[in-house]
Amino acid sequence: MSSPDPQVRAARNHSTPGGARGPVVAVTGAATGIGALLTERLAVSEEVKQVVAIDERRGECDAAQWHILDVRDPAIADKLRGADVVVHLALDLDLGSEAAARTAYNVRGTQTVLTAAAAAGVHRVVLCTSAMVYGALEDNELPLSEDAELRATAEATGVGDLLEIERLARRAPRAHPGLNVTVVRPAVLVGGTDTALTRYFESPRLLVVAGSRPAWQFCHVEDLVSALEYAVLEKVDGELAVGCDGWLEQEEVEELSGIRRMELPSAVALGAAARLHRIGLTPSPAGDLAYTMYPWVVSGSRLHDAGWRPRWTNEEVLAQLLEEVAGRHTVVGRRLGRKDATAAGAAGATVALLGAAAVVRRARKARRR
Repeated sequence: MSSPDPQVRAARNHSTPGGARGPVVAVTGAATGIGALLTERLAVSEEVKQVVAIDERRGECDAAQWHILDVRDPAIADKLRGADVVVHLALDLDLGSEAAARTAYNVRGTQTVLTAAAAAGVHRVVLCTSAMVYGALEDNELPLSEDAELRATAEATGVGDLLEIERLARRAPRAHPGLNVTVVRPAVLVGGTDTALTRYFESPRLLVVAGSRPAWQFCHVEDLVSALEYAVLEKVDGELAVGCDGWLEQEEVEELSGIRRMELPSAVALGAAARLHRIGLTPSPAGDLAYTMYPWVVSGSRLHDAGWRPRWTNEEVLAQLLEEVAGRHTVVGRRLGRKDATAAGAAGATVALLGAAAVVRRARKARRR
């Protein structure tokens, strides 16, 4: 059955209350990425009455009612009046963002949206963080339940922001009685994304830290969007983990990808990664490496119990990821241009890591001149 034409859907959204049933849903960050995909999906849903799209620029979904503003603006409360559910997806997790500015945007934006939603009479807010908040630890169970303790630290890119968002989510129902907050935590997200974990597969060799126990679980953006829709329609609530069923061992990843490993001692890999990040040569802090060393696989049992199932397998998502990153060249999180990649060759990652001390020394000398 084909989806309704966007113009038809827009007319339905603004028809009399006796028309489409279901909630009025506001989506922040609606112009790009996951927000744009969710906005489009909800706009053609027979179970959603109206979609209110909020972003700093207008997106392409004509069926939504658009409001252009920064989510940190308290005026957002006026735009949320009449909404039943708010899905907050306006987050900055870009590797190139300055850390303090990124945190200020992510935390302040979430605080403002939660407060504004409560003031506007919204009864449910859906937040999206990451399964990274559980932490990547050697003694993690395989898989982790949704109720597992959040043991991550703020050492990986953006994880400190996500942990603070999780704390805000837990406090919000106490601060605003009647406000229900649902948190969705995807595994390694794939599908037009650029993260330290997707860049891992752009390297000429897959870095494996000696003695580590990697386990890879992916989440396709389409599955995340469908899980968010489940939360919007109140088919499930609480703290939800989402990802493909099961996981892949490192050996399976290497076999499926055809990329050979480069194994290094922990002290060498972590120490070099920390130094390269400290002098600004790579965007990824050493904490990102933990998520390639130890498992943080999630069960997704709450969504499963509600009847949701992923459409993608780990093998299929990995294949798509490899297609997306084909032709890109990354060494310890830093993208190389074509000339750099040719010069680095297959041994580029090894040279970058083992030569980190020399790089640091050269940088210090250059600063003294």
